[in-house]
Amino acid sequence: MRVASADDRQSVDLQRDALIAAGVDARHLHADKVNGVRDDRPGLKFCLAFLRSGDCLVVWKVDQLGRSLTHLLTIINDLKQRKIAFHSLTEQMDTTTAQGELFFSLFGALAQYERSLLQERVNAGLAAARRRGRKGSRPRAIDPEKLEKIIGALHIGSSKASICRTIQIPCSTLIDTLARAGWNAAQVLN
Repeated sequence: MRVASADDRQSVDLQRDALIAAGVDARHLHADKVNGVRDDRPGLKFCLAFLRSGDCLVVWKVDQLGRSLTHLLTIINDLKQRKIAFHSLTEQMDTTTAQGELFFSLFGALAQYERSLLQERVNAGLAAARRRGRKGSRPRAIDPEKLEKIIGALHIGSSKASICRTIQIPCSTLIDTLARAGWNAAQVLN
């Protein structure tokens, strides 16, 4: 199971229910809360390492395994070499059949196409925002007003760790923000 966001806005409940209804033992469910294109997915790594010859990897939807066609094909080929079947509930894809292998290739290509279209739309939106003088990016975690207070606190001797705990941000965010504000490396790291 996978959702793209680590916060509570997305849940694997729908996927969990479908997998259990399909007969998957709840003890063998693995989940990640990370974007599907990333390779460092601990739930997926553990799941793939857990599988043995004769097993079947079942996913709710093929794009939960990954959106890159090459990544999907690598995983499926590895499973095939290890004599492990693959089944996707939504697409009713089963790699133990010739038809299932064909469907897998088609759906993988469509997933890659969808991702490419999404990247094109995002890039076009960012370009349009730049033409209007706006910078298209994630909002800063520390706004200029908050940064002034942080710098004041640092000048009177507060530690970065205590500041981070107070405003509930990672220390790396504070260090990056201070570096962008012109603090040199010695000031930032001390």
